Amino acid sequence: MKSVLLGLVTALAAPVSSTFVVQCYSRLFDQRIDPIVNPGVAATHVHTVSGGNGFSATTDFAKARASKCSTCNIYQDNSMYWSPKLYFKAQNGSFLSVPIIGDNGGGNLGGMAIYYLTRGGPNNDKLRAFPPGFRMLAGDSNKRHSTDDFAGRAVTHKCVGVDGPDTKHLPKTKCDTIRVQVVFPSCWDGKNVDSTNHKSHVSYPKDGNFDGGRCPSTHPVHLATLFYEVYYDTKGFKNMWYGDKQPFVFANGDGTGYGYHGDFLNGWDEKALQKALDTCKDGVQNCEAKVFGNMRSQGEAQACKLPTMVSEQVNGVLPALPGCNPVTYGPAAAPSSSSCAAPKLSLKVNAQYLGYVDVTKNKGWKYIGCGKDVAGSRTLSSAQTSGNTMTVEKCIDFCKSKGTKYAGLEYSGECYCGNNVSADRAPVSGSVGNCLMKCSGNANQVCGGAGAISLYQTCSGGACTNSVKRKSRRLAALELGQANAVPRAEVLEAAV
Repeated sequence: MKSVLLGLVTALAAPVSSTFVVQCYSRLFDQRIDPIVNPGVAATHVHTVSGGNGFSATTDFAKARASKCSTCNIYQDNSMYWSPKLYFKAQNGSFLSVPIIGDNGGGNLGGMAIYYLTRGGPNNDKLRAFPPGFRMLAGDSNKRHSTDDFAGRAVTHKCVGVDGPDTKHLPKTKCDTIRVQVVFPSCWDGKNVDSTNHKSHVSYPKDGNFDGGRCPSTHPVHLATLFYEVYYDTKGFKNMWYGDKQPFVFANGDGTGYGYHGDFLNGWDEKALQKALDTCKDGVQNCEAKVFGNMRSQGEAQACKLPTMVSEQVNGVLPALPGCNPVTYGPAAAPSSSSCAAPKLSLKVNAQYLGYVDVTKNKGWKYIGCGKDVAGSRTLSSAQTSGNTMTVEKCIDFCKSKGTKYAGLEYSGECYCGNNVSADRAPVSGSVGNCLMKCSGNANQVCGGAGAISLYQTCSGGACTNSVKRKSRRLAALELGQANAVPRAEVLEAAV
């Protein structure tokens, strides 16, 4: 089987035993949010998160299933998949975020590929779909040395294009691309959908390969084997190496690679997943299309994004890793980190983080969200203008002069006006969309993206309110657990 990973044209070889692949073309965001390990609070380190837009610090199965969009291609899968972000530790001590293949200046983000390996071991066990509420971890964030057990072999790295086997540690040679991988346990105790350490309810097979071994009697129910793959674009750092250590570190302070890990929160339509596990066997061609039907397009996946939930910088050049994560190289395990540097809970909606400008008072227009646009068939087609000094206010003034109800900005400097927004072009509820490009005339404003349009509407009668709301203080307090002394994550909710 071949995988077109993250929008790459080049076909990448999938594991021999893979039977279907969830292609997460994009990701929701890079954030210190982890509803499994750190529910309701800012997580200890930054993750790259793909999957359904029901993701939050308090996400559960019901919220996952209620997602309005996903960064992954199978409509029946609203699961969430996340792993630690990679940084480059510069010689001056600062940290530079490393892009994932697929990231670009137009607002597109790369994601990950999730292989579902469906072998039932020597007894050809029937595979069970993940039950509602199921979640699990693979890997150990504090690990800093190699072990030869299944848990140790679950994490591997590859310098793509360089001969040689995968390694358990981060590559020690200069690479154009680093592929990081983690394999999850495939045996379940059949009772608990989670456990205190988020691992004890599952187990690796007791013999054979990850997806070909026999499940132990303590965990007799065979599941699909999940295999995460993320490709980091490291070629831009090849001339910046220094000293006697490879310079890349994961967000959890891991300078070895042994501490890479993955989190999975189930959001599947259980019947659809069970059908896939029963149908998709080795050798079955085009299984995804046969079982799941139409797939979510890459454009749809790219348009599914979430607003910032923790008000801090996690990309670009940073003086330190977000959170309390000193870089360690082992062999001793890293000390457990805390959220000591997390921003405190803020219930105030921050327009900058949601990618819009509040012009309700000075212009009498409101932001309604990030919609879709197509060059050959514009979402707003009554009038247009462009320029290298474009701002939200300039575009609205232009559209007001044309007497239209809507103003839209795209690709940094383009402004479009119209009186209708069709349903298939309208913003998706709960998603900030693919509007990530800075305005050509004001770098503090957002003016759409590639195929994405920042939409504003004139207010007529009644209150003029942007289509973003905050949760009530009481609800937020209940969700975040005010009795917990750890600083809270900022909770925002889009209400398009």
